[in-house]
Amino acid sequence: MSAAEVQTALDLGDREAVADLRTFLARARTVDAGGAVRLQAVGSVLAAYVCVLRPRMLGEATPTVLGLRTIRLARAADVDVTVPLAAVADRLARMGDDATLLDVPPSSVHASWAAIRPPRGPWAQSGEVPGEVLAAAAASGMSEVAGLVPQQPGQAMVDGARAAVWGRDVDGVEGVPAGAAFAAEALGFLVPGVPMQRFESGAWVRLSSPRGHVLCRIPGARAAGFGLL
Repeated sequence: MSAAEVQTALDLGDREAVADLRTFLARARTVDAGGAVRLQAVGSVLAAYVCVLRPRMLGEATPTVLGLRTIRLARAADVDVTVPLAAVADRLARMGDDATLLDVPPSSVHASWAAIRPPRGPWAQSGEVPGEVLAAAAASGMSEVAGLVPQQPGQAMVDGARAAVWGRDVDGVEGVPAGAAFAAEALGFLVPGVPMQRFESGAWVRLSSPRGHVLCRIPGARAAGFGLL
């Protein structure tokens, strides 16, 4: 690949980190094959954000739900771009067995969710949520969405079904939308027998496990009701 084609390169350090990012992005593509990833490198830490859910229109009850994986870089970098998932996945797939340098695609894309910046802190811990509860909520929600959407639905019908299911709280867990459970399951963040730690900052809720983080912005009206604004 010529220098003209490469915007920059990120040194992921080792094969395990390469495999970790490859798996994360593969899971994100099962949710949205044509989606994007925001790669934000500050110093020696790479934060990779993907969008699992977002409202499609003003006033919709669907929360903004992002997935986040962080990776320690072998060399410091200063990057903040949003690029196609497919382009990064293709570069990862073409890397050799011992290669650790990831060429960042030169062409960025516009993704409205990428302009939404989750807070860096302070985050206040507010308990934990059992992984089994989140897994059950994700499974139940996926089944319900499938039941609500006919074989040839219009986009408005799909959006309405998703908002109705993923916008409501996980049973028995006030303030955590079912969409956050869906993201944790879809991105592989649930660890059997290990609860996800819950944190809050303003209108945002974060669920964290050793495998990654789910960042969820509750729509304004609901956030005000939970005292998160």
